[in-house]
Amino acid sequence: MREVFISHASEDKADVATPLARCLQDAGVSVWLDVLELKIGDSLRRRIDQGLARSAFGVVIFSRAFFEKGWTQYELDGIVTRSVSGEQSLLPIWHNITKDEVIAQSPSLADKLARSTAQHTVAEIAREIADVVIASRGSG
Repeated sequence: MREVFISHASEDKADVATPLARCLQDAGVSVWLDVLELKIGDSLRRRIDQGLARSAFGVVIFSRAFFEKGWTQYELDGIVTRSVSGEQSLLPIWHNITKDEVIAQSPSLADKLARSTAQHTVAEIAREIADVVIASRGSG
């Protein structure tokens, strides 16, 4: 069981996803990130589904590259489905993308309060996510 599933485009791995995962782990939050979880021979779909199903929070790093990928859309579909049913919380991060660009891709996603890497460092965003996750432990 992981507390946070990080969905991202591979183009955003080095700048955002990996440093975010490290900061969250340093704060005591368990993280599902593809490079930490996937092993040779694994079924990509099955492992992603397991990660999505066993996490309380879906952190989605929205970027132009994110919206162009099939796998990220697959992950987003799973996170949104679980979010609507109350099984998972969607925590959006905008990376090198504007609110107008997010609205153009998905008006409903733009409604969620997000953090942007243009206004906050990855460490600041991780601290806020960790606070939300840790606070949920007492209420879960």
